[in-house]
Amino acid sequence: MASAVGPSPETRQLQFEQGVAIALHLWLSLTVAVQNNLGGPASEDKRDWFAGAIVDMFPSFVDLAKPQKPSQKIPQDPEVEDVEATLLQVMWDEFETNVDDESEIEVAERIMKARAMCAAGDFAFVEDLRRRWLDTKGKTVKVQEVDGGDQETDWESDDDDETEDEDAEMDEAPALVVAPKERPPPEVDEDGFTKVTRKKR
Repeated sequence: MASAVGPSPETRQLQFEQGVAIALHLWLSLTVAVQNNLGGPASEDKRDWFAGAIVDMFPSFVDLAKPQKPSQKIPQDPEVEDVEATLLQVMWDEFETNVDDESEIEVAERIMKARAMCAAGDFAFVEDLRRRWLDTKGKTVKVQEVDGGDQETDWESDDDDETEDEDAEMDEAPALVVAPKERPPPEVDEDGFTKVTRKKR
């Protein structure tokens, strides 16, 4: 194994992980969502978690390099459509953002290209992404026009907006559903029964 030509599996995996993270940082829809805290106060941490979730869709180069048993099925990379679907789902679940400009297609293609090139031991594409990211790093994205007209006010007009500030602590770890910390007073129906709501553990 030591005589294998090219970068080590660990190096390929690290480069791929960086490629995914940078691809997400370059995604305008996600950048706007993070800058506007649409994922809560921990939006930047959620973006890092997001990158890890995408990386986990792919088998690790390190694991693939290990000897496989004859009966063991070799893990396969996901289809690009699966990556696109996951990008959209996480944007909706975690950032309450409905991406309707099909930009997830370009992001997914960048991720798949980074994967293929890292698998071949070629990191030029990841380096290109890194240069592009460094050129835009620290710049605030200003969106002048938003399709549908209501995306830019989504973070102000959600039904739960009055409780979003109060549940800041709950946004530290990514959750599929962000539940308001404080609930309205218990509802009592006309028979005098109090409606039961599920409490967080």
